[in-house]
Amino acid sequence: MVAIVLLVTTTGGPGWLGGLLAACLTAPHLAGPFIARPLDTARDGRKVISAACLGHGATLAAAVLLYPMVHPAVCALLLAASGLLGPLLTGGISSRLPAIAGPGQRDQRRAQGWDVATYGIGGTIGPSVVAAVTAWSSATTAALVLAAATVVAAALVMLLPADRVKPTSAATPQPAATLGLMLRHGPLRRTLYLTMAVSASVSVLPVTAVASTGALGVGHAAAGVLTSAYGIGGLAASGVLMVRPLAGDADRSTTVLAVAVAGGLVAVLVSGVFGVAVATYALAGALNSLFFAATLAARSEYAPVQARGQVFVWIGALKITAGSAGTATAGALVAASVALPLLIGVGLSSVAALASALERHGMHRRRSGTAAARATSAPARVQRRE
Repeated sequence: MVAIVLLVTTTGGPGWLGGLLAACLTAPHLAGPFIARPLDTARDGRKVISAACLGHGATLAAAVLLYPMVHPAVCALLLAASGLLGPLLTGGISSRLPAIAGPGQRDQRRAQGWDVATYGIGGTIGPSVVAAVTAWSSATTAALVLAAATVVAAALVMLLPADRVKPTSAATPQPAATLGLMLRHGPLRRTLYLTMAVSASVSVLPVTAVASTGALGVGHAAAGVLTSAYGIGGLAASGVLMVRPLAGDADRSTTVLAVAVAGGLVAVLVSGVFGVAVATYALAGALNSLFFAATLAARSEYAPVQARGQVFVWIGALKITAGSAGTATAGALVAASVALPLLIGVGLSSVAALASALERHGMHRRRSGTAAARATSAPARVQRRE
């Protein structure tokens, strides 16, 4: 996205066009689940991801090279095609964690810590590479470097372990049926709405980082320090997870950590000194990484084998959509009050966590009541048989 915006602005294009073309990369993620079924039906899911890497890199390169020569609408279509394949590169690769780490829960959760780290590293190194290459050469070259890296990834994906279980097309649900399955399954349903709520909540931080510099008594450039602190906190937490993976029930962990993320946003909200703000942004990043790892564990452990890839892509796509909505909302409200987007984020994560806790408590009570009823009726059935 940074490369696309720089490509437009450094060649004299308007800022709104750069933002629109960049949005073409993210908006199609919502449609990703409708092309994700081959992840679960293919005899070798690695080939599906590898092909998506090639397609992503090719369409990105074509859009960049054609930008000066064709109408922007053509580039928008190519970027939308590239963005449509994005969920297969993120959720698709994450869905392969069980095949990589093996069946052991601790090994899988350690692998999930590594997975969280790759998102953080990619999100940190990617823009840095774009900035460096643009300064050295041009934004066009920077975007082509990213496209080439994705093509290299197509080969590297084939080095991952192959699937242990060979699903059949008949047993693999269609995309809409997979979503329905997720909504009916308690732990997956809670993972879905908690992920969306937390994503929308933390996505306000880049906007509030820029808007809060005046109140903190620092220049606008210091917003980069705050967002970097958020990223560093996330990377540090993922490093801890590699050594000490999350333990316990993933369903409960997602609820507890959603509350923790809300607490991190409260800390950002009340920080009135720049040094303290840096620390609270780092804390928020660390807590969000822990929450992300818990959601990965929930996806791996609760998703049915025949639809695991689709579950990962569905949750990932809706997470990105919720994050985009959170950023847009923050942008619209921050002019009125810097605190307002943060307050909404705190409320959203807290309400989702409360709903999850109440839902799980109600389910536990129903199960206890059913078990008690069975135990009470057992003697009567024995008497009748006698």
